[in-house]
Amino acid sequence: MNESLKEKFQSYPEHIRPKIDILRALILDVALHTDGAGEIEETLKWGEPSFLTSKTKSGTTLRIDWKPKTPKQYAMYFNCKTTLIDSFKTIFSDTLTFEGNRAILFAVDEALPEQELRLCIKMALRYHLDKRKC
Repeated sequence: MNESLKEKFQSYPEHIRPKIDILRALILDVALHTDGAGEIEETLKWGEPSFLTSKTKSGTTLRIDWKPKTPKQYAMYFNCKTTLIDSFKTIFSDTLTFEGNRAILFAVDEALPEQELRLCIKMALRYHLDKRKC
C-alpha cells in the first residue's frame, strides 16, 4: 500500500477505520477468489481508496469512503456509467441501500450485509469480462 493510501486510511475517525478496513479486506478477498479478476491495484481516485483490475482489465473501479458531511454512513462506489447499480437494485432492493446509480450505502451502526456485498464486488470485478460474453 502506497504512503498516500496509508495516510487516507489513517485519516478516518477511530470508529470508522475498522469499517473501511473490512470493506478493503472484503474486496481483496473476493478478488482473490474471482476467476479473471487478477491482482488488484490499490490507489487513490478522487481522494478515495480505489481498487482496480489494472492488469486484467476484467472489471470496473471500486471505491470506498466515509465523508464527514454524512457521518452516520460509509459507502462503496461504482462507476456510474455501468449498469451495476441497476443490477444490484434488481437483486437486492430489499436488502441494500443505494445512492443513485453510483453507490451502496452502509449505516455505521448496522451490520454489513456481507454475502450480498460479496456478489456485488464480484460482479464489479468481472464487469468487462461478463459484458463481452453478452
